[in-house]
Amino acid sequence: MLLEVGRVTKPHGVRGDVLVLLHTERIERLSPGSVLSTDRGPLTVVSSSRHQDRWIVHFDGFTDRDQAEAWRGVALRAEAVDDDDDVLWVHELVGREVVLADGTGVGVITEVEANPASDLLVLDTGALVPVAFVTDTAGDRVTIDPPDGLFDL
Repeated sequence: MLLEVGRVTKPHGVRGDVLVLLHTERIERLSPGSVLSTDRGPLTVVSSSRHQDRWIVHFDGFTDRDQAEAWRGVALRAEAVDDDDDVLWVHELVGREVVLADGTGVGVITEVEANPASDLLVLDTGALVPVAFVTDTAGDRVTIDPPDGLFDL
């Protein structure tokens, strides 16, 4: 299964480099020689370096800014790495019902938003729940133990 691991955000400079927002902590996805899948075909990483909260990446075949501009917004995908059973995968969370420990439903996960302190579960109700409050992901539900007042308006 291919997972979205990043996205080209914009060109960087005039030699075909692009800025990539990586959605994973597995920075080896941008190691030289790595191949990422896109809707337009595979891209091979020639070089990459951290730049603030993103990565400057040069892909094979990108020679100028115009070529790089054409890839703005393109999703980068790679095979899932199944080496850690304790990892929560975004594609496994989206669409699940979120419940409190007593079984009270509080919404359905529509996306997972990256956040420096703790990624956030975005619910269909508009509520944001830090992943740190997740206590169980068994079955088709996600159980949370939030502090009092998280869902108060």
